Amino acid sequence: MLSKTNNRTLAISIAAAIYIFDQLTKYWVTGPLGLAYEGATYDIISFFQFTLTHNEGIALGLFPADSGTERWILTGILACITVGVGYWMFTEKVRGDAIGLAMVLGGALGNLTDRARFGYVIDFADLHFGDFRPFLIFNIADAAITVGVLILLARALLVREPEPKVES
Repeated sequence: MLSKTNNRTLAISIAAAIYIFDQLTKYWVTGPLGLAYEGATYDIISFFQFTLTHNEGIALGLFPADSGTERWILTGILACITVGVGYWMFTEKVRGDAIGLAMVLGGALGNLTDRARFGYVIDFADLHFGDFRPFLIFNIADAAITVGVLILLARALLVREPEPKVES
């Protein structure tokens, strides 16, 4: 079993990579790709395109922040949750759980950065089959959070591990 320090280093690297990739893709879509206004689209293939959307709420667009005060309250609440996830990740001893938490943390930081900078989260990935959309329009951070939560749930429900031995 790898040490807690190695798990931390791996988790920090994963969270940082997700954060950077998320921010770069959002920059690329709204900058060089030229999606300059909400609703602008860029076709990739018949069932996937980039469609710029501003998500002013939290998950699934719930609880939109309509005023400056609501924006900063929502940002503060999400920042507190992000700090909690970061603390949990730093104290996690099991590598699989640390990886899931790192994915959640990287995505949360990406979306939190958008919310603080713009007052909304930039979403752009639009998967659809005709008029059927199995997902709302999302971004890299949303995908990382979803996969991270699924890893944590699967591990909590399906994996029974002995208590890990922590090396100093």
